[in-house]
Amino acid sequence: MRLLETDLQVLTRELSLYLEIQVPVGLFGSGVGLSLVLGFSAAFACYYFSSIAKKPQLVTASDSFSCFLQEHCPVVTETYYPTVWCWEGRVQTLLRPFITSRPPVQYRNELIKTPDGGQISLDWFDNNDSICFPDASTRPTILLLPGLTGTSKESYILHMIQQSETLGYRCVVFNNRGTAGETLLTPRTYCAANTEDLEAVIHHIHNMHASAPFMAAGVSMGGMLLLNYLGQTGRETPLMAAAIFSAGWNVFESAESLEKPLNWLLFNYYLTTCLQSSISRHRQMLEKLFDMNLVMKAKTIREFDKQFTSVMFGYRTIDDYYVDASPCRKLKSIGIPVLCLNSLDDVFSPGHAIPIETAKQNPNVALVLTSCGGHIGFLEGMWPRKCTYMDRVFKQFVQAVFEHGNQICSM
Repeated sequence: MRLLETDLQVLTRELSLYLEIQVPVGLFGSGVGLSLVLGFSAAFACYYFSSIAKKPQLVTASDSFSCFLQEHCPVVTETYYPTVWCWEGRVQTLLRPFITSRPPVQYRNELIKTPDGGQISLDWFDNNDSICFPDASTRPTILLLPGLTGTSKESYILHMIQQSETLGYRCVVFNNRGTAGETLLTPRTYCAANTEDLEAVIHHIHNMHASAPFMAAGVSMGGMLLLNYLGQTGRETPLMAAAIFSAGWNVFESAESLEKPLNWLLFNYYLTTCLQSSISRHRQMLEKLFDMNLVMKAKTIREFDKQFTSVMFGYRTIDDYYVDASPCRKLKSIGIPVLCLNSLDDVFSPGHAIPIETAKQNPNVALVLTSCGGHIGFLEGMWPRKCTYMDRVFKQFVQAVFEHGNQICSM
């Protein structure tokens, strides 16, 4: 509380000094204008520091995991100060792709074959200039999973690689089938429930660098896919730990939230067109099995999943698919340390659908819940171009796992 009062005093003093210089005392013929501006600014500061800037909730069943995070990943216990002029969830979600920078990253592409005759595109950031880990065979490696229609070019992926580069780590981006410009060799793309491609990628990377510490980070649908994989494999995985950002926990709740009029207008319709665009390039291959004209008429993600995704992966109904795709149902079975960051104002993953009680039953899971941040937003600072709260959580957690993982990996 004393810190809050200090922050308010400092902010009010700085505003007063600024306004004394910039605003004439005779504004509107008297000092009333200055008083109004100062009063509004003080009220805004009070509201921001009391209702917007808050410490995240840290939810975990394990005292040792909690202590580990407080010691080695302290950002999850610090107050998150959202950007003062765009703290609302939808605004953060919309602005993040346009505001944040796009660090230059040079990839090495690899195409790997799958048992069904398909291929998967991996983009490697080898970090061969790593000073901390000059031996490539033991260089810590992070597998990155982008969101629904995302690839290695997404700004949040580029930021994760930039953070990893400073620590000396290697990164590999798993591009879902057909999304990164490669040819679709079979009439199959991807979904949040089917983990076969992810399993193939994980074992491929592990076989190439068996002596290297290995973990993964998934964003949005990439996080859902990673959670579903971990829920199926338990401890039987080469991964030491995982980080999850803005995952949708219950697909039914996510779909319902995104179908509300404003959310449909801002997000749902656009993402549906992105999904349609991603498969239209492979139309000649896919129309062997699907009525592509019907698929292209979808106006929501749910309609697209009903006509395309659920059919492709053999589900009897879309409800069957959504049940299987919801990570909340597999959370109890996760057998390695997992840190999950969500914002309670994320319309893609509504706060009421986050499985807090289930997380309290698994000592391997820690939820970090912010009051603001939106979907993959987490903007902070007056001009949040270079680094977000999510970037800082990612950097501290992966460093904590690779440098002190023995403290939690034996839980």
